[in-house]
Parts: sequence; structure tokens; C-alpha cells
Amino acid sequence: MEPTTLTVSDVTYEDLAAMIDHSLLKPELTTDEVVAGCELADEYQVVSVCVRPCDVALAAEVLADSTVAVGTVIGFPHGDHTTATKVFEAERAMADGAVELDMVLNIGWLRSGDYDRVEEDIRAIVDVAGDAAIVKVIFENAYLDDAQKVAACKAVEAAGAHFVKTSTGYAATGATIEDLKLMRASVSPAVKVKAAHGVRTLDDLLAVREVGAVRSGATQTAAMLDDYRARTST
Repeated sequence: MEPTTLTVSDVTYEDLAAMIDHSLLKPELTTDEVVAGCELADEYQVVSVCVRPCDVALAAEVLADSTVAVGTVIGFPHGDHTTATKVFEAERAMADGAVELDMVLNIGWLRSGDYDRVEEDIRAIVDVAGDAAIVKVIFENAYLDDAQKVAACKAVEAAGAHFVKTSTGYAATGATIEDLKLMRASVSPAVKVKAAHGVRTLDDLLAVREVGAVRSGATQTAAMLDDYRARTST
């Protein structure tokens, strides 16, 4: 990440906690580790957890009395599920208690220039979500050129989704400041930006916030927020 001019004195703990989607997506996580991750998210009062689809009901149970929202992934990590499969995943996730859906767009269709199908794929999930869930659309920017990233932003906004998101965490590279600036400039204020893959320190979190990201996927939640407390003595 590039250096940031934003400092801890410019933000509150609550500002930063409200950016963090605590990520619990590694395939090897045990049930106990998922529970512990949800409890950590509650302890640090972050905005949400993002769990594997099989863990949504568990997370909803653990966080039933918490303000932490439960989210999951759709079409993850490659985006090449059929639209019907993504719709089923979204419906099941919401039935299990998810209120945030991070879907991977169809990367191959996007790179083929088939933007109408990309938009239709996204809209299908937006329609299922209705007013009951936030839809964040993952691009996987490591595989895209700038024109494709801009086209993806336009498709997301046209389809009515709520967020554009940089990455799954499974490609070679993730969020960059340049990509976040491009994405922020390519959607209206109605669409928000989420950074994912590579935000591992407090300074990283401040850097993505400075360029307009309002959410960030994170596995280093405790380290980042503990660092904030240490620097501010709160």
C-alpha cells in the first residue's frame, strides 16, 4: 500500500470498526475456529463477518444477540457458477441468516466483453436480495485491465448492487490504491467501494479509507484495531 496522509487522529475506533468485514473464508477453518472468529468480530464490534456459505447458520446463531452482521460469498471464488446456481446460493444464504452477499461476477464473460450478461448475472442476485441484503460485487482485479474494471463498475451500478469490491483473496494480487481510486471514480456516490486482499495493517486500512473505500475485508482485525488502541491509548 502507498503511504497515507490520514492518521489515527483523523478517525475514531468506531469509524475503523465500521469498515471491517472480518473474513472467515479459508477452506481449512474448523467449526471451532469459525465460532472463535465470530466471537472476535463481536468483541471488536466490527460491522460484519464474511463466512463460508456452509457456516452462515452457525454464524447467525453465534451472533444472534450482536450488532455484527452476517455475510457470505456467492459464486466464490471463481465467479463461473451458472446464474441459477448463484441465485440458489443467495436464497439459501438469506434463509440461513445472511444479510450481506459478496458475489463474484463472471470474470470470463467480463474479459470477453460480454457486459450485458455480466450485468444480468449481477441483477439476478440483486433481485433476490431485494431490501433484505446488501450485495457486494467482487471483480478479481488481478485478471482485469483498467477498461474492464470500469466496465465492471458500470455493470454493477446498472444492475443495482450496493458495492464494488476489488478481489476474492485467491488471486496473485489484491487491492491496490490505484484500483480503488479508479473504482471510486467509475461509480456514482450511490455505490460504495470495498477493498479486499492485502489490507493487513492499520496503515493499510487508513490508506484505503483515504481513497474512498468504506469497507475492507480483513483477517488481521485484532492486530489492526489493537494497533489503533495502542496509538491512541484508548
